[in-house]
Amino acid sequence: MSLQNDVMTAMKAAMKGKDQIALEALRAVKSAILLARTSTGGGEELTEEEELKILQKLVKQRKDSAAIYLEQDRKDLALPEIDQAEVISQFLPEALTEEEIEKVVVMTIESIGAEGMKDMGKVMGIVNKELAGQADGKTISTIVKAKLL
Repeated sequence: MSLQNDVMTAMKAAMKGKDQIALEALRAVKSAILLARTSTGGGEELTEEEELKILQKLVKQRKDSAAIYLEQDRKDLALPEIDQAEVISQFLPEALTEEEIEKVVVMTIESIGAEGMKDMGKVMGIVNKELAGQADGKTISTIVKAKLL
Protein backbone atom coordinates (compact mmCIF):
# COMPACT_ATOMS: atom_id res chain seq x y z
CA MET A 1 0.00 0.00 0.00
CA SER A 2 2.97 2.30 0.46
CA LEU A 3 3.44 2.65 -3.31
CA GLN A 4 -0.16 3.75 -3.73
CA ASN A 5 0.27 6.33 -0.95
CA ASP A 6 3.50 7.58 -2.50
CA VAL A 7 1.81 7.91 -5.90
CA MET A 8 -1.12 9.82 -4.40
CA THR A 9 1.25 12.21 -2.62
CA ALA A 10 3.18 12.78 -5.84
CA MET A 11 -0.10 13.30 -7.74
CA LYS A 12 -1.15 16.02 -5.30
CA ALA A 13 2.22 17.74 -5.72
CA ALA A 14 1.93 17.48 -9.53
CA MET A 15 -1.57 18.96 -9.42
CA LYS A 16 -0.41 21.85 -7.26
CA GLY A 17 2.58 22.41 -9.54
CA LYS A 18 0.41 22.04 -12.67
CA ASP A 19 2.84 19.44 -14.05
CA GLN A 20 0.69 17.72 -16.68
CA ILE A 21 3.29 15.16 -17.77
CA ALA A 22 3.93 13.97 -14.21
CA LEU A 23 0.22 13.94 -13.49
CA GLU A 24 -0.51 11.84 -16.56
CA ALA A 25 2.24 9.36 -15.66
CA LEU A 26 1.11 9.10 -12.04
CA ARG A 27 -2.49 8.57 -13.08
CA ALA A 28 -1.32 5.70 -15.29
CA VAL A 29 0.48 4.16 -12.29
CA LYS A 30 -2.57 4.55 -10.08
CA SER A 31 -4.79 3.03 -12.75
CA ALA A 32 -2.46 0.05 -13.28
CA ILE A 33 -2.33 -0.61 -9.53
CA LEU A 34 -6.13 -0.50 -9.23
CA LEU A 35 -6.52 -2.80 -12.23
CA ALA A 36 -4.07 -5.30 -10.78
CA ARG A 37 -5.79 -5.23 -7.39
CA THR A 38 -9.26 -5.76 -8.80
CA SER A 39 -8.33 -8.27 -11.51
CA THR A 40 -8.49 -11.14 -9.02
CA GLY A 41 -11.86 -9.96 -7.76
CA GLY A 42 -10.81 -9.74 -4.13
CA GLY A 43 -9.19 -6.32 -4.19
CA GLU A 44 -6.40 -7.52 -1.89
CA GLU A 45 -3.14 -5.67 -1.48
CA LEU A 46 -0.33 -6.19 -3.97
CA THR A 47 3.05 -7.49 -2.91
CA GLU A 48 6.08 -5.28 -3.36
CA GLU A 49 7.27 -7.58 -6.16
CA GLU A 50 3.96 -7.16 -8.03
CA GLU A 51 4.15 -3.39 -7.63
CA LEU A 52 7.69 -3.37 -9.05
CA LYS A 53 6.58 -5.43 -12.04
CA ILE A 54 3.78 -2.96 -12.76
CA LEU A 55 6.18 -0.01 -12.58
CA GLN A 56 8.74 -1.75 -14.79
CA LYS A 57 6.07 -2.56 -17.35
CA LEU A 58 4.88 1.05 -17.46
CA VAL A 59 8.42 2.39 -17.86
CA LYS A 60 9.17 -0.15 -20.59
CA GLN A 61 5.98 0.76 -22.47
CA ARG A 62 6.93 4.42 -22.47
CA LYS A 63 10.51 3.78 -23.53
CA ASP A 64 9.34 1.51 -26.35
CA SER A 65 6.84 4.11 -27.51
CA ALA A 66 9.50 6.83 -27.42
CA ALA A 67 11.87 4.65 -29.47
CA ILE A 68 9.18 4.12 -32.11
CA TYR A 69 8.39 7.83 -32.21
CA LEU A 70 12.08 8.69 -32.58
CA GLU A 71 12.43 6.18 -35.45
CA GLN A 72 9.59 8.00 -37.17
CA ASP A 73 11.24 11.36 -36.45
CA ARG A 74 8.44 12.45 -34.11
CA LYS A 75 10.37 14.10 -31.28
CA ASP A 76 7.23 16.01 -30.26
CA LEU A 77 5.59 12.70 -29.30
CA ALA A 78 8.74 11.01 -27.96
CA LEU A 79 9.67 13.66 -25.38
CA PRO A 80 6.49 13.32 -23.26
CA GLU A 81 6.93 9.53 -23.24
CA ILE A 82 10.54 9.86 -22.06
CA ASP A 83 9.53 12.37 -19.39
CA GLN A 84 6.74 10.09 -18.15
CA ALA A 85 9.17 7.16 -17.98
CA GLU A 86 11.45 9.27 -15.77
CA VAL A 87 8.55 10.20 -13.47
CA ILE A 88 7.54 6.54 -13.07
CA SER A 89 11.17 5.46 -12.61
CA GLN A 90 11.48 7.52 -9.44
CA PHE A 91 9.38 4.85 -7.68
CA LEU A 92 11.70 2.02 -8.77
CA PRO A 93 14.79 1.00 -6.80
CA GLU A 94 18.19 2.11 -8.08
CA ALA A 95 19.09 0.15 -11.22
CA LEU A 96 22.18 -2.05 -11.08
CA THR A 97 25.08 -1.76 -13.50
CA GLU A 98 25.85 -4.60 -15.89
CA GLU A 99 28.92 -5.52 -13.81
CA GLU A 100 26.79 -5.87 -10.67
CA ILE A 101 24.23 -7.97 -12.55
CA GLU A 102 27.06 -10.11 -13.94
CA LYS A 103 28.36 -10.81 -10.41
CA VAL A 104 24.94 -12.03 -9.29
CA VAL A 105 24.59 -14.19 -12.42
CA VAL A 106 28.03 -15.78 -11.93
CA MET A 107 27.32 -16.46 -8.24
CA THR A 108 23.97 -18.04 -9.13
CA ILE A 109 25.51 -20.21 -11.86
CA GLU A 110 28.19 -21.43 -9.45
CA SER A 111 25.75 -22.05 -6.57
CA ILE A 112 23.34 -24.22 -8.60
CA GLY A 113 26.03 -25.79 -10.77
CA ALA A 114 24.51 -24.70 -14.09
CA GLU A 115 26.34 -26.17 -17.08
CA GLY A 116 24.93 -24.82 -20.31
CA MET A 117 21.84 -23.45 -21.98
CA LYS A 118 19.66 -26.26 -20.61
CA ASP A 119 19.95 -24.60 -17.18
CA MET A 120 19.12 -21.09 -18.41
CA GLY A 121 15.56 -21.23 -17.07
CA LYS A 122 16.73 -22.13 -13.57
CA VAL A 123 19.32 -19.37 -13.54
CA MET A 124 16.91 -16.78 -14.95
CA GLY A 125 14.26 -17.62 -12.35
CA ILE A 126 16.64 -17.24 -9.42
CA VAL A 127 18.33 -14.08 -10.74
CA ASN A 128 15.01 -12.43 -11.65
CA LYS A 129 13.71 -12.98 -8.11
CA GLU A 130 16.91 -11.69 -6.56
CA LEU A 131 17.14 -8.59 -8.75
CA ALA A 132 13.43 -7.75 -8.91
CA GLY A 133 13.05 -4.12 -9.91
CA GLN A 134 16.78 -3.49 -10.14
CA ALA A 135 17.41 -4.87 -13.62
CA ASP A 136 15.31 -5.56 -16.68
CA GLY A 137 14.84 -9.09 -17.94
CA LYS A 138 16.46 -8.45 -21.31
CA THR A 139 19.76 -7.38 -19.75
CA ILE A 140 19.72 -10.33 -17.35
CA SER A 141 18.94 -12.73 -20.20
CA THR A 142 21.80 -11.41 -22.32
CA ILE A 143 24.29 -11.81 -19.48
CA VAL A 144 23.05 -15.30 -18.55
CA LYS A 145 23.32 -16.45 -22.19
CA ALA A 146 26.87 -15.11 -22.44
CA LYS A 147 27.92 -16.88 -19.22
CA LEU A 148 26.28 -20.22 -20.05
CA LEU A 149 27.68 -20.58 -23.56
